[in-house]
Amino acid sequence: MPLMDHLRELRNRIVKALLFIAAGMVVGFVYFEPVWDFLQRPYCDLPQSARAGSDECELIYTGIFDAFFLQFKVAAIVGIVVASPFWLYQLWAFVAPALHGREKRYTYVFIGAAAPLFLGGAALAYYITELAMQVLFGFGTEGMVPMITIANYLSYMITMILVFGIAFVIPLIVVLLNFMGVLSHAVLAKWRRLILFLIVTAAAVATPGGDPFSMMALAVPLGVLYMGAELVCYVNDRRKRGSDPYAGLDDDEASALGGDDEISPLDDEDDAPRLPPKR
Repeated sequence: MPLMDHLRELRNRIVKALLFIAAGMVVGFVYFEPVWDFLQRPYCDLPQSARAGSDECELIYTGIFDAFFLQFKVAAIVGIVVASPFWLYQLWAFVAPALHGREKRYTYVFIGAAAPLFLGGAALAYYITELAMQVLFGFGTEGMVPMITIANYLSYMITMILVFGIAFVIPLIVVLLNFMGVLSHAVLAKWRRLILFLIVTAAAVATPGGDPFSMMALAVPLGVLYMGAELVCYVNDRRKRGSDPYAGLDDDEASALGGDDEISPLDDEDDAPRLPPKR
């Protein structure tokens, strides 16, 4: 396809993904109250001393439009999570036309595994939020009163959910690149230490709180998923070598066909074609 056709295809995929997210946002607006109570629960479950000593779970807002943006952001979270199988499919469908017929079957594998991985990362981010806030609020001294705004808390939750969800999908992309022959296990094994170091570094940068607990909560599962992805790549490469008749042969090794020790049937006088006599 020409470049402009690729750009049009990308535009169409983005528009479709946004439409699915918008449909999910409608669900978020309809069920705003239960969803907001669910998102607010990690903060409300904190000890009373960490919530400014108030008996009730209260988050403040200081801007005129904060209440409106609260509903919009909550609806956006619901839209992204609910529509994750659909916008992940649009992402993969943009790449699929460039693949061979056999490789297009990986679309179903990608969608079937990407959505649970994304949701699993988002769920982990939700459940560690309370512990992460306990660690962060623990640095406060006597006389310090935490006054957490709605905008600040919701931004923290959104960032945690998106970072954990997307990070959990990355090992799946590594496996698919290996299945397509783009990335071999030998390359992954060669750069394993550097990749694990980059995982820890990226976890430290990506987690919004910057605390060691959130960083390790992301780095450890992501490292385990990467090692699992590398194991799958190793098994797949061995399977390919077992089915390849030319595996293990040197590129400079001479072929046995046409060797000097073998006589071709055409070299036999009895089998050689005879030309008609000249007249």
